[in-house]
Amino acid sequence: MKNTALTATHEALGAKMVPFAGYNMPVQYDGVTVEHEAVRNSVGVFDVSHMGEFLVEGPNALALIQKTCTNDASKLTIGKAQYSCMPNDNGGIVDDLIIYRIKEETYLLVVNASNIEKDWNWLQSKNDVDAEMRDLSENYSLLAIQGPQAVSAMQSLSSHDLSQIEFYNFIIGDFAGIEHVIISATGYTGSGGFEIYCKNSEVKQIWDAVTKAGAKPIGLAARDTLRLEMGYCLYGNDINDETSPIEAGLGWITKFTKDFTSSDVFKKQKEQGVDRKLVAFELDERGIPRHDYDIVDGNGKKIGVVTSGTMSPSLGKGIGLGYVPTVLSSIGSKIHIQIRKNAVPATVIKLPFYKK
Repeated sequence: MKNTALTATHEALGAKMVPFAGYNMPVQYDGVTVEHEAVRNSVGVFDVSHMGEFLVEGPNALALIQKTCTNDASKLTIGKAQYSCMPNDNGGIVDDLIIYRIKEETYLLVVNASNIEKDWNWLQSKNDVDAEMRDLSENYSLLAIQGPQAVSAMQSLSSHDLSQIEFYNFIIGDFAGIEHVIISATGYTGSGGFEIYCKNSEVKQIWDAVTKAGAKPIGLAARDTLRLEMGYCLYGNDINDETSPIEAGLGWITKFTKDFTSSDVFKKQKEQGVDRKLVAFELDERGIPRHDYDIVDGNGKKIGVVTSGTMSPSLGKGIGLGYVPTVLSSIGSKIHIQIRKNAVPATVIKLPFYKK
């Protein structure tokens, strides 16, 4: 089991620690609902240092990214970030990721913790253009400072005007007394804020300054409820090696202005349609949908599975994502979630579940 540079800090704070993607991670401190509401209404900080970071550099860096990722990275200028995914050769997804353009020929790829080795090997297997690749995952930490008060609470920690960093843009500057950290206006909560990339040796100083400035420590359980309320996909649940971005509603990051792995498969799917789609649903009655619960029709016949589900702290009702036949994917469609012996009625709705 690996530790982040802040594991001892989380333990000292009384966090409940659990194994996650090979790391010893804080799942909660004071309770999921309290932490969830702190991010929705004020500001919280997550240690997400288990995420992977790859540096791709050189004259052919963009060529490697373009052929392995669905989004069009040629649109990235220095200081901008982009959400994308890496497809496999069979029309599935190796991983979803964020791509940062650091310099003219330098890109940072941020990948999921559980996929670091898989992603690295995949990129290497496709690197016939001799792009320079470096795995920085073991040496760098990542904090997500999220919530509507993130800018005001954190402004005293940087000489840069944080309010001027637009969504999916970043700067490299000073933060909490540390020079040259990445301050990125990204995050997976839907409540705004920043992600801070720094060296492992620097993260404790930043964490202490951020919590002193008012950010509440938040665990992975609230991170999951926050992202689910926005309908953001979680790799391993809602997307995996068997799901296509078209099925998963990620057509918006699948650009056919270039050729990339499985692009012909996805183009055909976009033109001809798919048999199933990832939908968002909310329960019409009391209950909590859970990962892997069956989705059934009015006759009790299984038509899909819940990929993510929870009791929404913001809405006070059961919500979830799952794949259903395309004919039942339109807004307002009625489905049922098999919760133990009961087939609980649910309605397909438009994302996000949580609207500010």
